[in-house]
Amino acid sequence: MAGLINFEDEQEVKQFLDNLGVEYSFQCYKEKQPEGGVTKCLQTAYSCFMRSCNAGGKKSTDACHNIGLLAHDGRAMEGGAADATIARRYYEKACAEGFAPSCFNLSALLIDGNIRGLKPDMAMALKYATRACELGHVWGCANASRMYKLGDGTEKDQKKAEELKNRAQELYGIEKEKQLKFGE
Repeated sequence: MAGLINFEDEQEVKQFLDNLGVEYSFQCYKEKQPEGGVTKCLQTAYSCFMRSCNAGGKKSTDACHNIGLLAHDGRAMEGGAADATIARRYYEKACAEGFAPSCFNLSALLIDGNIRGLKPDMAMALKYATRACELGHVWGCANASRMYKLGDGTEKDQKKAEELKNRAQELYGIEKEKQLKFGE
């Protein structure tokens, strides 16, 4: 499965998916290796996302976020170790374009900080959690609320904590309404 796939060519995609199924079935069931070629596929995905992110355009923000995810996870990185410096760079890029999940993930990364190349930074974590909340990310609101309540990265502010908590609950209610119910 080396090389890049032209996802605009239906026949090429079908062949790729057929081959993928055969390869993973063999690795999983015959060789008892359920991870199979996942790392290689993730490295190829990382390369594709990098090109798309750097090229700009309609889908570049999604691609930048995906680079952040892969660097944060580490499985697509050289040696399989997470790289917080790369994750941060690409989360920041996608967050700057208004992609709420990147703002939230960046906040979480800065809260934890115990990943290679990054120290915890609660003030910056609060900044990105608040930005995620402004963009409609329920967990960004919840984290920012908790940080104001506890005084993490800021002075304690119970009023602000309550406002953010209410926003999180409002967003949660909206998301819950959007979910399809079984049988409908």
